[in-house]
Amino acid sequence: MLAALVPATASAADTQEVDAALPYVCAFPSGPVPATVRISAEFPQRARAGEAFSPAGVTTAVELPAEAVAGLAGSDVTEVRAGTALAVAVAQDAATATAIWRGGSDPVPLPASGPLTLTATGDVPSVTGRGDGDLTFTAGDLALGLTPGPAPGPAEDPGDGEVTGVPAVDCALAEDAPDEGLLATVPAVPGPAGTSGPPSPPASGGPSPVPGGGPRERQEGRSGEAPESVPSVAADRDVPPCRYDEDNPPTPLSLNAYVTGYANVKKQKAASYLPPSCVLIDGGEFQFPVDEPFDPEQLVMVLTTYGEFSHQGRPETPPYDSTFLSFDFTPVKATMVLKQTGPMRIDARMTMRYSDLFTTTETYVRVPLIAQVTALEVNGVPLDVGPSCRTEESLTSVEPDPAKHPGDHVVLYGKAEQAIGEDVVGYTLLTGGPLAGEVTIPAFTGCGTGREDLDRLLTASVSGPGNHIKQVQGQTCTPLVPVFETPETRGQCTEDLQPYQIPVAER
Repeated sequence: MLAALVPATASAADTQEVDAALPYVCAFPSGPVPATVRISAEFPQRARAGEAFSPAGVTTAVELPAEAVAGLAGSDVTEVRAGTALAVAVAQDAATATAIWRGGSDPVPLPASGPLTLTATGDVPSVTGRGDGDLTFTAGDLALGLTPGPAPGPAEDPGDGEVTGVPAVDCALAEDAPDEGLLATVPAVPGPAGTSGPPSPPASGGPSPVPGGGPRERQEGRSGEAPESVPSVAADRDVPPCRYDEDNPPTPLSLNAYVTGYANVKKQKAASYLPPSCVLIDGGEFQFPVDEPFDPEQLVMVLTTYGEFSHQGRPETPPYDSTFLSFDFTPVKATMVLKQTGPMRIDARMTMRYSDLFTTTETYVRVPLIAQVTALEVNGVPLDVGPSCRTEESLTSVEPDPAKHPGDHVVLYGKAEQAIGEDVVGYTLLTGGPLAGEVTIPAFTGCGTGREDLDRLLTASVSGPGNHIKQVQGQTCTPLVPVFETPETRGQCTEDLQPYQIPVAER
């Protein structure tokens, strides 16, 4: 039900305005404190099945009483800012999903006494109805992060310094909340033919929608496609931090993980190494697929969730060096960053046979990424590429379902299999594992200074189709329900709630 994380628009005459003041109970370190959360948004009067829309003008105002404010005051604290993550249940008939409405506030002066109101704003996930039933939006748990002082400036590094302020505060909807937190009901009407229903599964035995991802002949009940290894763990933790903070607090469904791997550059006959990079994921729950007939032989469930690269507060990977022998004789070293320009969507489909409980999970990860070159050396001589050297468009893959997922983006595919009583073999979102795909690298633009244009040089050296990617994701950590390493338990989270497992790239 959740579609792309981009705002949609609606005419003012065809919207319904919501302004709900809901009672909450927030678990501050000093004890439970009642609070009022005022949620404002504009919803469409109606929606068409198969067409995405997004609530507009969303604000989350948290009104804290004097007793909570007194606990925030300090000798050098004069103002405070908030980060919010509101879980909103979206339902249509029997189908449900959870959207995370995140927001941030400007710094607000901290009063010497009395209450305090913090108003957070931000874009929210869009929603796509799959039928003609009513779509309902209901407020749920709220994670509230409070940080003293203004937001860090561009020269500051929010990722390496210590996080200040109180830990993220969990707020639960009070039992006497009006209508149990219902925010809005949006009637859905039938859409054009072919716009509703779940995504079509890959045809059994047919061509792979992503290179290297298609089914193979089964041998002794297990297909040869699922890799026979799980990600190994690096011996040290020389990696960037990967954690939530007060500005981006976790929810009960939040996950974080490291991903690493290699990407071929076909023209250079070599591969580029992507160092371990942090991904923050708004987790979801498996649901029964909508508008699919009952399968008497197996259980089928689907999951849609969203993620984002995170490096020093930005949706990108850490900088990494790639060294090639350009034109077969000239050593070239490029420092690059992959920047995420839209939502990372993760779709998983799980099937479990009733006869022997054998489970297969297929996952597609879709994300728009541009490659930016920040530094370039040719035969040891630096070339000034300027501040805006990047691919013109996102790296692109062949999309197996272009009607449902339009636009330029990378597609990675992973498959896992699990026999009852055995470990997962292959990739799932929670356990990690290998993902593979193939991309076309677009032409470069903005490279060079006024004296020389390097666009054509980089395009001729790098751009083109047929570049294979193999990424390895590590085991996820669930910060609000952490699993620590013990003699009897495999670690999922470190003591400071970062992913315990650092995956190792595989060729």
